[in-house]
Amino acid sequence: MSMTVKDLMSAARAAVPSVTPAEASELVRSGDALVVDVRDGMEVAANGKVKGALAISRGMLEFRADAAVPTHEPALRKDRPILLYCASGGRSALAGKTLLDMGFKDVRNLGGFKELVDAGWPVERS
Repeated sequence: MSMTVKDLMSAARAAVPSVTPAEASELVRSGDALVVDVRDGMEVAANGKVKGALAISRGMLEFRADAAVPTHEPALRKDRPILLYCASGGRSALAGKTLLDMGFKDVRNLGGFKELVDAGWPVERS
């Protein structure tokens, strides 16, 4: 059976818990949480990214998350919380589901970039 975008989004949102900016701040401050921006490069270049976030476009995520390939990003470890955001929370939910499917244990959807900025998260230009 084929799936629609609505089906994929439903499955992703059911699998990947949301986290508020305040909860995420605490995870970053008290733990080893990694914040990942999954927007595309043009979006990051135009608007910046959350300070300290790792920018990996959703289209490259699997290639950066898999330790068995040469393009692996060492900061993406299965033993740490991964907090994902995009422009509105949709791509970060889908990206989170992908990471869960790849064996990551603690993946959360941080939602949209604007909400983070509105909550006081500092921005840096790439």
